[in-house]
Amino acid sequence: MERIDQLINGGVKIIQSDEVFSFSLDAVLLADFVQVRQRDQIVDLCAGNGAVGLFLSQKTQGQITMVEIQEKLADMARRSVSLNQLDNQIQIATMDLKDSPQKLGHDFADVVSCNPPYFVDHQQSIKNPNPYYAIARHEIKTDLATVLATSQQLLKTNGHFYMVHRPERLADIMFACQAHRLAPKRIRFVYPKAGREANMVLFEAIKNGRPNGIRILPPLVAYTDQNEYTPEVKRILHGESVTGGSPK
Repeated sequence: MERIDQLINGGVKIIQSDEVFSFSLDAVLLADFVQVRQRDQIVDLCAGNGAVGLFLSQKTQGQITMVEIQEKLADMARRSVSLNQLDNQIQIATMDLKDSPQKLGHDFADVVSCNPPYFVDHQQSIKNPNPYYAIARHEIKTDLATVLATSQQLLKTNGHFYMVHRPERLADIMFACQAHRLAPKRIRFVYPKAGREANMVLFEAIKNGRPNGIRILPPLVAYTDQNEYTPEVKRILHGESVTGGSPK
């Protein structure tokens, strides 16, 4: 059963379905972490039902292309774009992300964002029986190396790559970045609660950027001990941190 949820104090509406896919906090935090200018060309890989791209549309007037391999999710994203009257700004490309440089163009984008599947697809991995969630969470249709190789091809020189991932994959991320000429620049760890281990990492890299110079940003804590969102997360969810692009 589909429903329409309102985001950012009602500024954006999105079509969701628990039976197929619903975005979670990582998409919101990624969109807030991404820095865009008003005329940037943006590509959002692993777009799902379009949450990240819809959030980014509130920060820029630039063109946004959302790439999603699953037709059902791409259709939901496409209808959400129309629902928000953003058809002139956002396009949906239903395809394998590895084909996007050939279809969209090499050196095409100023910004690439991605909320990829987090977990390596081991044969013994326990996967969600729902195939939509399984593909979203496990590297069944794509993997980290492919995401980074594709992003490097899509980006212009000095273009910015943004991703949310799991801290335990950080060594893999750094290795793959080095292999694909992406220089890590900003890292922010996200903690479920104060005193817990981080369960997400927000990551920025620059194509052909200078080596070194990595900034580790202050930690972001998602929930209080009373299981409520912290003030910073509330500000992000209410749209105060996602209105207006941040300068690079």
